[in-house]
Amino acid sequence: MSTLSAAGSHVGKVRLNNQDSGYAGEHLFVVADGMGGHAGGDVASALAIQSIAHVDRPFENPADAAQALRDALLEANQELAETVFEHPELAGMGTTVSGFVRVGDRLAVAHIGDSRIYRWRDGVLTQVTKDHTFVQRLVDSGRITAEEAAVHPRRSVLMRVLGDVELTPEIDVEVLDTRPGDRWVLCSDGLSGYVDEERIGELLDEHPDASAAVEALIDESLDHGAPDNVTVVVVGVDDTPSSSAGRPLMVGSATQPLSYGAPTQRRVVRLPSLLLHPLTPATDPEDEHFEPESEELLAALIAENERRKVRRRITWSVGVLLVASLIVGALAAGYQWTQSRYFVGVSNGQVAVFQGVQQSIGPFPLSSVYFESDIDIDELSPFSRERVESTINARDLPEALSIIDRLQDELD
Repeated sequence: MSTLSAAGSHVGKVRLNNQDSGYAGEHLFVVADGMGGHAGGDVASALAIQSIAHVDRPFENPADAAQALRDALLEANQELAETVFEHPELAGMGTTVSGFVRVGDRLAVAHIGDSRIYRWRDGVLTQVTKDHTFVQRLVDSGRITAEEAAVHPRRSVLMRVLGDVELTPEIDVEVLDTRPGDRWVLCSDGLSGYVDEERIGELLDEHPDASAAVEALIDESLDHGAPDNVTVVVVGVDDTPSSSAGRPLMVGSATQPLSYGAPTQRRVVRLPSLLLHPLTPATDPEDEHFEPESEELLAALIAENERRKVRRRITWSVGVLLVASLIVGALAAGYQWTQSRYFVGVSNGQVAVFQGVQQSIGPFPLSSVYFESDIDIDELSPFSRERVESTINARDLPEALSIIDRLQDELD
């Protein structure tokens, strides 16, 4: 079973530079979208692709490929963090990554951010990745519809990216089946945000050649104004040997020398901007940016949406006892939540795991030392020491302990 693939990238009609990168190899296929509006978005996507490219090799089974791809993304994340440490002017840069490694009739998929992977099978286009955005979280919880998400004012907020924001970001990894006749599309939101899925499927049907399909999809985005960079990789699956497979192909910013200059600006033009599915004329495209997942921000987004939909009636009377009970319950629940959190910091000059959050209520701290390691903070590298002194958040205790293990490995 062989793949018939092609890749292409275009800066679009508004941006000055291309912050997307793509890769189409023999086994590995990836798209990365640098976070728009941040210094070094192009650097982030290029570094990610170049760091992941070594996974383009045969694997005995898809489980090994999935693990290797996940590890490669975490290594890329570390490289991005170290690059920011060496070039502070790039602080805040990040990138989405969506890709897969083909192992026979299975695909090992890894995904973080809002670039997408689609499968086109028997004339039906299916999105196989889930966007890591706040509006998608609202859609999943039933708070808003996909149509409302398309015009939500916070639709550009990403919950997960590679960059200098998290030491071990959560990456979606899964193994999918594929078969002859399938076609896979990997794309940045420069395509998915401006060309609807029905039209993507039509263009795949009209262009059986991978190169022609890539060109048609990019042209379709340009026809809709293409305010954002657009990158597309098309992978076709066949059951016969193919002579069309060439050398690995990189596109977008990954093909350019790395530049650690100042943030780029947009072109001084005014074009209709088409928002996320479905297409709707609007203002200039918003820059994507990362905001750590938090219940406070999610609650704000929910409230923001509900205010647009309907003005709820104001309750005129609330029992004092009920209010007091709610306050006590909220405080108890809030404190219990803080104690489910962990972070790595410094205690008595040693690297330690703390339970709770780095805040206090008046004179009462909301964290305490859970475990004090034998690692002296002064023994760490400058980069690791600064990260620990600034504290490293962990989702749970096992992750916090794994951070300690990694720091110990650094000393060993």
